[in-house]
Amino acid sequence: MSRRAKRKRGGAKEPWFGKFLAFFGVFLLLALTLGYAGLRAYLHSEGFRKFLSAEVSKAAKVAGTFSSFRWDGLAVETERFEAAGEGMIVSVGADQIGTEVGFGALAAGAWELKQTRVSRVELGLDFTRKEEPSPEVAQIAKKRKQAGWLPSEVQLQSVSIGELAIRAKTSEGEVAARGMKVRLEPLSAKGAYEGEITGGTINPAKAWLPEVRLEKVRGSFRDGSVFITSADLKAWDSGRIDAFGEWDSKTGTYAFEGDLDGVKCDEVLSENWARRLTGDVSSTFSVNNISGKMAMNGELTVRNSTLTALPMLDVLAAYADTRRFRIIQLSDARTKWRYSDGGYVFTDFVMASEGLIRLEGDFSIKGKAIDGRFRLGLVPGTLSSIPGAETDVFLPGERGLLWAPIRITGTLDDPKEDLTDRLVLAAGMRMFDVIPESGEKVLKFTKSMLGENPTGVIDKGLKVIDEGEKVIEGAEDVIKGLLGN
Repeated sequence: MSRRAKRKRGGAKEPWFGKFLAFFGVFLLLALTLGYAGLRAYLHSEGFRKFLSAEVSKAAKVAGTFSSFRWDGLAVETERFEAAGEGMIVSVGADQIGTEVGFGALAAGAWELKQTRVSRVELGLDFTRKEEPSPEVAQIAKKRKQAGWLPSEVQLQSVSIGELAIRAKTSEGEVAARGMKVRLEPLSAKGAYEGEITGGTINPAKAWLPEVRLEKVRGSFRDGSVFITSADLKAWDSGRIDAFGEWDSKTGTYAFEGDLDGVKCDEVLSENWARRLTGDVSSTFSVNNISGKMAMNGELTVRNSTLTALPMLDVLAAYADTRRFRIIQLSDARTKWRYSDGGYVFTDFVMASEGLIRLEGDFSIKGKAIDGRFRLGLVPGTLSSIPGAETDVFLPGERGLLWAPIRITGTLDDPKEDLTDRLVLAAGMRMFDVIPESGEKVLKFTKSMLGENPTGVIDKGLKVIDEGEKVIEGAEDVIKGLLGN
């Protein structure tokens, strides 16, 4: 067959093939149109609202539902989502929710929710509960499956929350947070998100802890855990907190670490002590509930610190006959601290002024009860007016100071110490050493004077005894001045 004939024969087929392509294109367009119409009809149905309610309930392990939907094309709004749970998430309330449904993930069997916006979210949490979904939640999860060709999952894209409020019950009390703005973006892993929180405040469970103001918190969520990569917070007037950590929603455990800086002594001390101790407080901290209860620990330092207007300082200044003790610039003020089971333990405690005074030791406080063991070091000559103080009670040691052990017990309102009794005993024993000698001198003297003025001799002896009593009383006053405040 000639090439011309072949071309004619081939040309005969071209119109049929073209019609087939045109018909297929029309059919595909019609199918897409009908499919789109079917998808859109389903989206606007009550079934999709129930399906989405079940999806959110399953993700949060609660039993909840959306109020009626209002559609504008593929954009939808609803007034509220409300849910309750029997696990760590006790309640969820979300107001003024808006999103747009996309078809980009249909091939993967999922609905896309784009640019979801929520005006306000209220969360109720209970960290004392175990993460066990209720039968009602499990029943909702069973009903969530879609029939036929409809997508059975949801892919959540970006989410913004205008205001997040949280009220959480912990083993230590209730924590409340409010006014936080949240922004979430999806990560490559399924169900994983990164986010940012700005603004808002947190009121801790403990009354002695300050309200925390959030500047910016960055983190991520994946596999049921929240990871805080950086947290920039403020507390008191100018205190700054930098922290990081994680929370496992499956077990309810959390662990955070960080640093506190820029806090003034008068912001954390009682009114009485705030007038007496000035300086800048900084501390590391670690907080967790791995043992089932909240535990904290860290190392605290006070820089640029000054002690003034303390009765202790006035007493020392008076007995040492120097003004050095009236205002003391501290060269070292630090301690390690630990909190657990409602009690505080302070170790490696140091408060010192180089070459003048130093207090070292460990102590614990539970409620108002205090129990501590210390070493008090004083520059030689401080207690020289108390007989026996610097020879029998305070002994030479490191740093060129005289050292004595102290045990403090009792309560914060009424502390008891054991140094006073030792000083009084030492002073009394020294007086017994002196009095007989003085008495002997008096007696020897009175052998020649007795007949002339016996009353004067007795008066002299009584004066010696009186002086001894004053010295013993002075020893007690010194220690009360040192430790009573």
